[in-house]
Amino acid sequence: MLDKVVIANRGEIALRILRACKELGIKTVAVHSTADRSLKHVLLADESICVGPPSATESYLNIPRIISAAEVTDATAIHPGYGFLAENADFAEQVENSGFIFIGPTPDVIRTMGDKVAAINTMKKAGVPCVPGSDGPLGDNDAENLAIAKRIGYPVIVKAAGGGGGRGMRMVRKEADLLKSITATQTEARAAFGNPIVYMEKFLENPRHIEIQVLADGQGNAIHLGERDCSMQRRHQKVVEEAPAPGITPEIRKSIGERCAQACLEIGYRGAGTFEFLYENGEFYFIEMNTRIQVEHTITEMVTGIDLVKEQLRIAAGLPLSISQEDVVVRGYSIECRINAEDPQTFIPSPGVITRFHSPGGMGVRWDSHIYADYRVPPNYDSMIGKLITHGDTRDVAIARMQIALGELIIEGIKTNIPLHQSIMADQNFQKGGTNIHYLEKKLGIN
Repeated sequence: MLDKVVIANRGEIALRILRACKELGIKTVAVHSTADRSLKHVLLADESICVGPPSATESYLNIPRIISAAEVTDATAIHPGYGFLAENADFAEQVENSGFIFIGPTPDVIRTMGDKVAAINTMKKAGVPCVPGSDGPLGDNDAENLAIAKRIGYPVIVKAAGGGGGRGMRMVRKEADLLKSITATQTEARAAFGNPIVYMEKFLENPRHIEIQVLADGQGNAIHLGERDCSMQRRHQKVVEEAPAPGITPEIRKSIGERCAQACLEIGYRGAGTFEFLYENGEFYFIEMNTRIQVEHTITEMVTGIDLVKEQLRIAAGLPLSISQEDVVVRGYSIECRINAEDPQTFIPSPGVITRFHSPGGMGVRWDSHIYADYRVPPNYDSMIGKLITHGDTRDVAIARMQIALGELIIEGIKTNIPLHQSIMADQNFQKGGTNIHYLEKKLGIN
C-alpha cells in the first residue's frame, strides 16, 4: 500500500480522500492556501503545507508548489481529487517524471479523453455509441461547415474541443446563425481553454444526462458500477444526482456498462472514471469521459457498498481490483443534493462566516462536508460547501429521507440553496422520475 499521499485539493473531497487514506493506514499531507488554514482536513492530516495565497492560480493550480510539497514531505503519491489539476495531463506527467505516483489514469489517456474530438473518435473505435456530428474539428471552410450542419440536421451544437464546466458551447437552430456561432465559440474557447478547436454535434432536444461509473486497474481488469442520472441541471451544472437512473432496466444497464468497461480495456484505462451520455428515446450518446473521481461518486457508493476512493488508492499502489463484475449489485436508491453557498434565487455566491450549523442524521443519511460553526467560507473558490446524500430501499423512501434531512440541515450566517433543493424534492415531475436536462431551467424560468 502507498506510504504517504499528498491531497492536492480542498473542501469536502479533500476530507473524503483523507478518510479513505486513514482507513488504509496511509499517511496524509494536506496542501492548502492561506485562505484554507482552518479547513477540517488540514487540521486532521498528518502534515500540512501552505502552497500559496488564496488565488487558486497561485496555490492549488501551481504545479511546482504541489510537487515541491510532495518532495519535502517524502510522499509517495499525489491524489488530485476533482477540479483544479485533476484532469491536467501535464500535471500528471510532471508528477510521474518527478518520481511520484499520480492517483489517476496515465497522462496520455487524460490527454486523449480531455480533447473532446479525440475522445469521441476513440470511443467510436471502441464501440461506444456517440452523438452524430462532424467526426472531427471544424475547419475554416464555410461551405463545408454549412454542409456538415445540413447533413447532421438542425438544431446542432458547436462545442469547444477542450471545453468543460458548461462553457464553450452554442446551440444553433438555423443555418443563418451557424457561421457566427462557430466564430464566437472559437473565440471563447481560445480565451477560456487556450484551444480554439471546435466541433459540431446534433443537438438533442429533450435528453437526460446519464453517466456510467467505471473502475479499471490497468492490469486487464475493468468493471462498471451502474449508472447515475444527473439531469437536474442549471446552465450545464449538476444540482441533483441519483442512482440508479429511473427507467433504466438491468438489461440496459448491463449492455451499456459492459461497453464502457470494454472501452477501458481498449484504451488502457487506470483508476476511477465516468462515461457521460445523453439519453433520448432509449438510445445512449457518448459526450465525454471524466478521468477522475466525480462529485457524485457518493450515490454509487451508497447503492453498491463499494468505496471508490479506496479503490483508487489500491489501484495506484499497483494492486488489482478487489472486486469483480459479479460482486457489483445495485441495492436501493440514492439521491445527492449539492449544497452551495449561494442565493437560492439569484445563484450569486454567498461567502462569509457560518454562525450556526447543524448536520442532519438518521437512517440512510450521509453528509459529506468540510464546514462547521464559525467556519469562514472564502470567496475564492467554487461555492459548493457540502453534499447531502440519502439512501432507501425505494426511490420514494430516498426522496422522503432527503426532504427530512434538508429540513434538519441548518446553515446560518450565509445564504444557501437548501430552499431550491426542497422545491425540487417536492416537485411532482421529479418525484415521478425521468425529467430531462432542461427541466430545472424551465422550472426556474431560465431561458
